[in-house]
Amino acid sequence: MAEEAAASKPLPVVPYLKIPDDGEPYLEGLKCNACGAIYLTERRACSKCGTVDDLTPIRLSDKGELYVFSIIHRSFPGIEVPYVSAVVDLEGGGTVKGNLINIDPTPEAVKLGMPIELTYKIAPRKDKEGNEYLTYYFQPRSQ
Repeated sequence: MAEEAAASKPLPVVPYLKIPDDGEPYLEGLKCNACGAIYLTERRACSKCGTVDDLTPIRLSDKGELYVFSIIHRSFPGIEVPYVSAVVDLEGGGTVKGNLINIDPTPEAVKLGMPIELTYKIAPRKDKEGNEYLTYYFQPRSQ
């Protein structure tokens, strides 16, 4: 079996992370043209109003507010703990799960409703073909 060559640039870690050739990475959602609901994953129908095949791709905001979080103290081997797993409501719509970085992983430091921003980084590991992946994280918003 022939070995596949690694991609020449980082690949997106999830399908809704877009990496344009001539710009900054961003998260893409789908907006229902009938009711305005926003989703991250591919779909044909809106689960809010039932409209079929009437969703438009939109660029999601890089800013939002912390909706809920959990401080993780046990994980798979090789994953550093503790870390903060978070769900964020983005400005303009969309709810995204990810990890909150650049903050002390304690209940005293992490507060519900705190302003956050997305940041993009190369994932710490490559796949077996040597591909690098671009991923996203949340961090406290710089004021």
